[in-house]
Amino acid sequence: MTKFRPCIDLHNGKVKQIVGGTLTDEGDEVKENFVSDKGAAEFAKMYQDDHLTGGHVIKLGPGNDCAAESSLKAYPRGLQIGGGINIENASKWLDAGASHVIITSWLFSQEGEFLAENLENLASEIGKERLVVDLSCRKVAGAQPSWKVAMNRWQTLTDLEISYKNLDAIAKHCDEFLIHAADVEGLCLGIDEQLVNYLGKWGGVPMTYAGGVAKMQDLELIDTLSNGTIDVTVGSALDVFGGDRIKYSDLVHWNDRD
Repeated sequence: MTKFRPCIDLHNGKVKQIVGGTLTDEGDEVKENFVSDKGAAEFAKMYQDDHLTGGHVIKLGPGNDCAAESSLKAYPRGLQIGGGINIENASKWLDAGASHVIITSWLFSQEGEFLAENLENLASEIGKERLVVDLSCRKVAGAQPSWKVAMNRWQTLTDLEISYKNLDAIAKHCDEFLIHAADVEGLCLGIDEQLVNYLGKWGGVPMTYAGGVAKMQDLELIDTLSNGTIDVTVGSALDVFGGDRIKYSDLVHWNDRD
């Protein structure tokens, strides 16, 4: 059964919702949908109070460590942490209270070549049960729908295609996948149905989808397309993030259903 998983996206130390495709290294071109006057710890405590599990904190660029640490302290072992994670700092974030670390760009060379040995080494260092692999991706042109993992804040396409073979290989070294559909992230125009359908037919480790959720019916669609095997996170459409399409309370009730 598809579950709602909460998120905290941090940019320049603040909780924000952004259009994913506008995030650059410079940081000043980003299109913001929402900037909260509440701190990350307040959101984390709210998630804890509502018994929401498996959520994630994503540090979008520099200047977010203090806010991230405050959220992990507020909800110890209740949130995953991603953004700039590598083998040198992964244990630090686990010690700070993260349930898992989420790894993305460190799994690739600067040119976008997948480095399988990095994944294997990190899994050996901290244990695969504490590791989430972010396979956030963009659709690539072709006769058949296909997607490639995007790194560097979703700006650089890598050589790693979203395929059952690759999912099988990577799943041997991690506990979960997090997959943002970067092309629709933050747009509130609906999910990437083809991607959800493709992922839902795989049936390996737990997986969380993000991107484009605009109404409660999108959760129902994800549940149907994936046969309940894919969880979902909701961003810009959510009322606690300035949206007017989905109520946070409805998502809490969604998780309580039989």
